[in-house]
Amino acid sequence: MANTFKNYTSASVGTSPVTTYTVPSATTSVLIGCTVANTTASSIVVDVQAAGVYLIKDAPIPSGSALSVLDGKVILETTDTLVVTSDTASSADVIASVLEQT
Repeated sequence: MANTFKNYTSASVGTSPVTTYTVPSATTSVLIGCTVANTTASSIVVDVQAAGVYLIKDAPIPSGSALSVLDGKVILETTDTLVVTSDTASSADVIASVLEQT
């Protein structure tokens, strides 16, 4: 079983849900970090979902700040997704760090 650390990013996330990460086939992933940064001059509110459930919902992020979404690790199975949405157009950058086990 191979273990590979990877980062996945999404820039300028807005009001439409953006899939930052999808677990590849024949893979189990450990989500070990997820940070959402506000790139605007105003506060934004974000949602982050993994495998169809909220990790965080309606979380405010002040201008120029970032939010670390995880306080632990989350196991994701094949085809699970990490989806981020903001209440403001083109307002958030996301980085997710995962350990993929194949």
